[in-house]
Amino acid sequence: MPMNVPARSGAPDLRPLSARSAVLSLLLGAHPPELPVRELVRLMEGFDVGGSTLRAALSRMVTAGDLRRTDGGYRLSDRLLDRQRRQDDAVHPRTRAWDGDWEMAVITATGRGPAERADLRTRLTALRLAELREGVWLRPANLTRVLPGDLEQVVRHYTARPARPSAELAGTLWPLEDWSDTARALLAHIADETRPAGRLTAFAAVVRHLLADPVLPPGLLPAGWPGAELRAAYTDYQRDLIGEVRTRVRGT
Repeated sequence: MPMNVPARSGAPDLRPLSARSAVLSLLLGAHPPELPVRELVRLMEGFDVGGSTLRAALSRMVTAGDLRRTDGGYRLSDRLLDRQRRQDDAVHPRTRAWDGDWEMAVITATGRGPAERADLRTRLTALRLAELREGVWLRPANLTRVLPGDLEQVVRHYTARPARPSAELAGTLWPLEDWSDTARALLAHIADETRPAGRLTAFAAVVRHLLADPVLPPGLLPAGWPGAELRAAYTDYQRDLIGEVRTRVRGT
């Protein structure tokens, strides 16, 4: 079993959203990441969140540094803009033609504590690298990006051509069939879910799942890979959701 992503049974992870999570889901999907108060109220009413609950959540989020007030509404704080960029990259990954090369990141720093090691693992996983063995991380070199500059203090970056067949290697690094099964289960759930609150919860789970997509070259993926379909479903939902509410608010 691949070590880099927790095994999934195929059942969607549909955790109920709090008012805070619902607000963040909306703003993380909005471009620019700002909504007027009246739009937020309209949206949250549709998700069964009352005005008093929303006001309390917004106040706590401003205090916590999640949001900042603007002239007419609320905007994501600078601290959360990096999270939005990661989400955007998950929904619209930037790829290039793959020539068979692999990225290899080797951890060279020593003497780090458990918290530092855990943080580094989280950062490398977010970069869609997978751990082959302790301290050695790999992925096909098909993404248009570079490693953040501060990682050079603890990681050395190389280009490699593994002798092992690439499809076989990818199958040991990521649980591809499990990811695919969960994606299909999410698509089936979305097709059946009609309640606004239920759909928001489902699409929040879609985003979490896309963040775990390794975004491999097509030739390394199992047949019928549902990544593009899942991305298209989220993009359509977000466009329709924000567009519909803005149209209604402008008409009032």
